[in-house]
Parts: sequence; C-alpha cells; structure tokens
Amino acid sequence: MPEVSKNTLGVEDGLTSEQIRAARALLRWEQTNLSAASKVSIATVKRLEGQPGPLKANAVTIEALRHALEEAGIEFTVSGGVQPREQPEKVAG
Repeated sequence: MPEVSKNTLGVEDGLTSEQIRAARALLRWEQTNLSAASKVSIATVKRLEGQPGPLKANAVTIEALRHALEEAGIEFTVSGGVQPREQPEKVAG
C-alpha cells in the first residue's frame, strides 16, 4: 500500500458522510462506537457526518474510519453503496 501523506485530503477516496452514516446504521452503531473503533475523536466524527458529500479530512482519518467499518463487517461497493460483507457459507460437517 502506498504511503499516505497526513496532510492529503481524502476526497479521492470517495467516502461520503452518507456512506459513513449508512454503515453505522447497518451496524447499529452510535457515533461513539465509530469513534472508539477508529480512534477518531467524536468531535471529528460528528463534524464529518454533518457535512454532506465527500469527506473532507486527512487521508489518515478517512482510512481509520474505513478500516474500522470494514473490520466490523461493512463493504463499500464500487457503485458507492454500503452493504454488510457476505459471510462465507458454513459447510455442514
């Protein structure tokens, strides 16, 4: 993975506040849950979710949010959607 500058705005990542809110809803997470899982301050989570459209933050912050949500089972789709990651089917044995 290429090194990310801490000063780079994450607009190119394509994550939006709408996706973050939708992902939290799927997980039934409050903003505090996302803050704790991503280690991003609650004030930052609130600020980012309150601004419509692409997230405007340091790329490191956006990556931390994305990683926390993906680790919790969220998948960001190519079309800009959000869905629960499909779990592999268990083979009866």
